[in-house]
Amino acid sequence: MSQTKPIPEGMHTVTPHLVCDGAAKAIEFYKEAFGAVENARLPGPDGRLMHAMIRIGDSPVMLVDENPDWGSFGPKSLKGTPVTLHIYVENVDVFVERAVASGAKVVMPIDDMFWGDRYGIIEDPFGHRWSIATHKRDVSPEEIRKAMQEM
Repeated sequence: MSQTKPIPEGMHTVTPHLVCDGAAKAIEFYKEAFGAVENARLPGPDGRLMHAMIRIGDSPVMLVDENPDWGSFGPKSLKGTPVTLHIYVENVDVFVERAVASGAKVVMPIDDMFWGDRYGIIEDPFGHRWSIATHKRDVSPEEIRKAMQEM
C-alpha cells in the first residue's frame, strides 16, 4: 500500500501561481524566453486556462487566466505588481538577452552587485517582474553590511 506524500513529488514548499491576461501566450513566452517546460494545461469550457503548470529549471510555476468573476486579476489589470520572482541561472547576461529578444523589458540593467551576484530585473509581457542573477562570489554578512553603509 502506497503512502500519499503531503507534498507531491517534484513540488516545493512554495510555488508561485501567476495570474495572466493570456496564460496560454504566457506559457509560450516562458518556454521561449526562460526555457520553461510545460507540464500541464487545463482549459475551461470558454478556452481560458483554469490551471497550467510549467517548470523553469527545477522549479514549478502554476498559471491561470485572469477571471474577474473569481476576483483573479493579473498585473496588467492591477496596473503593476508588488511581487518580484527571483531566478538563479548559469549566465544572467545570456538569459536576460534571450528574454528581451522574446519580448521582456529591462527594468534594472544587469550589474555586479555588492552581495556577490551579477543581477538585473526584467518585466515579462504579462506584467510579472523577474529578478535574474548569477552568483559570482561569496561575500560575508559583514562585507555586505559594510558595502551597504558605503552606498
